[in-house]
Amino acid sequence: MKNIEFLRILPLHGPNIWTYRPALEVWIDIGELEDFPSNIIPGFNERLTSWLPSLVEHRCSYGERGGFLQRLKEGTWPGHIMEHVTLELQNMAGLPGGFGKARETSVRGVYKVVVRARHEQVTRAALYAGRDLVMAAIEDKPFDVNAAVEKLRDMVDSLCLGPSTACIVDAADERRIPSIRLSEGNLVQLGHGIKQRRIWTAETDQTSAIAESISRDKDLTKTLLQSCGVAIPEGRVVDSPADAWEAAEDIGLPVVVKPSDANHGRGVFIDLNTQAEVETAYKAALEEGSSVLVERFIRGNEHRLLIVGGKLAAAARGEPIFVIGDGKSTVSQLIDVVNMDPRRGDLEEHPLNPVILDREPAARLELERQGLTADSVPPAGKKVLLLRNGNVAIDVTDQVHPSVAATAALAARVVGLDIAGVDLVAEDISKPLDEQRGAIVEVNAGPGLLMHLKPSEGTPRPVGQAIVEHLFKPEDTGRIPIVGITGTHGKTTIARLVARIIHLSGKHVGLACGDGLYFGQRLVEKGNRATWGAAHRVLLNRAVEAAVFENGSVSILSEGLAYDRCQVGVVANIDPADSLPEYYIDNAEQMATKVKRTQVDVVLPDGVAVLNAEDPLVADMAGLCDGEVIFFGSDAAGAVMAEHLKQGKRGVFVRNGDLILASGDKEILVSAVAAIPITGGGAVSFQIENVLAAVAAAWALGISADLIRAGIELFGTEQAEEQDKKRKAQTA
Repeated sequence: MKNIEFLRILPLHGPNIWTYRPALEVWIDIGELEDFPSNIIPGFNERLTSWLPSLVEHRCSYGERGGFLQRLKEGTWPGHIMEHVTLELQNMAGLPGGFGKARETSVRGVYKVVVRARHEQVTRAALYAGRDLVMAAIEDKPFDVNAAVEKLRDMVDSLCLGPSTACIVDAADERRIPSIRLSEGNLVQLGHGIKQRRIWTAETDQTSAIAESISRDKDLTKTLLQSCGVAIPEGRVVDSPADAWEAAEDIGLPVVVKPSDANHGRGVFIDLNTQAEVETAYKAALEEGSSVLVERFIRGNEHRLLIVGGKLAAAARGEPIFVIGDGKSTVSQLIDVVNMDPRRGDLEEHPLNPVILDREPAARLELERQGLTADSVPPAGKKVLLLRNGNVAIDVTDQVHPSVAATAALAARVVGLDIAGVDLVAEDISKPLDEQRGAIVEVNAGPGLLMHLKPSEGTPRPVGQAIVEHLFKPEDTGRIPIVGITGTHGKTTIARLVARIIHLSGKHVGLACGDGLYFGQRLVEKGNRATWGAAHRVLLNRAVEAAVFENGSVSILSEGLAYDRCQVGVVANIDPADSLPEYYIDNAEQMATKVKRTQVDVVLPDGVAVLNAEDPLVADMAGLCDGEVIFFGSDAAGAVMAEHLKQGKRGVFVRNGDLILASGDKEILVSAVAAIPITGGGAVSFQIENVLAAVAAAWALGISADLIRAGIELFGTEQAEEQDKKRKAQTA
């Protein structure tokens, strides 16, 4: 049987005709399978559901558990099945996303399948795997589901945001703050243009490079903390095994030996009591850093306090790692059992690290103290200590004494970090440090967040939310004013005119349109830049205070919008002959209801849709808008405009040769149409329509009538003067 053929895959990076979120749209040709729905292929449903039993959770059109399985029994086609299989493979790989659609086109056997794409490469791979799985089930051939899922899971681990960064992005999303991933790593922009902030895991654009360098130098950190009265363990940098032992004798046993500039607890040896232990620890610690510290050993458990913006956001306690002998297994085999805990692993998604003796010299030292090696077989019931502070993952946020939280916040401030992981040792975190000789031992930049998101015990803490609240004030959404413009004709002129008026209002504006890419009045790139890529560049620019984007039908269909929501959405007009049969958009009505409406769908609740009152297909979009609607038209007496004004709403129109802003029965005269250069003295009707749309968009942004007048009466004069200069130069 012929394989399902992929005709085209469209990466929709932003809001599109299907969903507000990024998605992949694949056009498939199922060929002769059009005659073979699922209910007439022997054994198909049984094979599919045995491979993917979790498909029972897909509600499908029935809106209830098992809904998709019911569709399989009734009979459905490979395009629809591929949609659900692709989504389930992504879900099993750790990339959940419930949105999917499958729709017939006007060509028999050709379908559009759309699935949510949190990462394009992963979703693309899932689509191919989904096709192969469906075909294997149809043809009764074997398919290795576990191998397919494992491959996808590896892609998720290597390509997608880590859990620490993802929790911040998710918290921003809950606040409706847009986000843009800036690299293949964890560098993310929150917000747009001048309102943007940047994060890199648990570091922000407020995290000082100097502070980060200080935090890596443990000895310097201690010196600064001590000067501000923060309790620290006594100690000093040493330069040889003998010097380490001399320092230990001066400080008093037991001591801690650790690298002065390592991270994540590497090469840290605690509770050392003999010269042999100290000298051995020195050599191992030196392999992890450039120099070695010897410090007073503090009794108690290690704690990690997460400080965000000067406040305690979360706290976790570490506890020792033990294995229990069974009289048969070696220490190494017992450790293998410990490492089978699904919470242990090397990836960022694992809250606990695996215990690997080859890279844990501290664990080997602990075994030596107990007279054991990795090959020893402890008696049944014998408790063997591996690491004294191996699991910093028990939530104790609610137990932290206020003075301890204040001390940790002071430590972060002294080092200069806006987000810090403050490590301290204390026997009881609910009591002041000075009552128990507790002390702060490290202050870390870029702290891991997973221990607070997925503690091994206790309550998960919303640390992503704390970081977003640190970066953005409660009323701040990270958004700049965005004007999106679509339609059949006049889009570029409207976009340039709106950008000109915004410029006159004093804002640095970015413009991506059919004439090029502009920042302010400077043309950066010539040619058609009404594209996702050009608009994306505008949103990345930290100087941009407002943005104007032209959105053509092809761009909406093949790329999606570059922004998730906008302050103003303009739909200028829809030509009765407008269609794109190459995208299966066959007439103007489909163009309106499937494509152009996307611009109205993304208008913010406090935003405005600017619509042509005299174009029925455009005027009908008013009901789709979450915000306000401003109609524009050449005739105030038109039925749509008249009813709109009667309800006290806003409109822009021409009366007796004058351009007027109206809010109900209140009117403001802006300009005589004849005084607007691009209208040709009022003789060019389509340019009058363009001016009306631009004026309505500027009014929607709150720009005054005086500035609007200046903008429309000056627009075009510069070009005319330039052309006149060129003509004179040629005749000279």
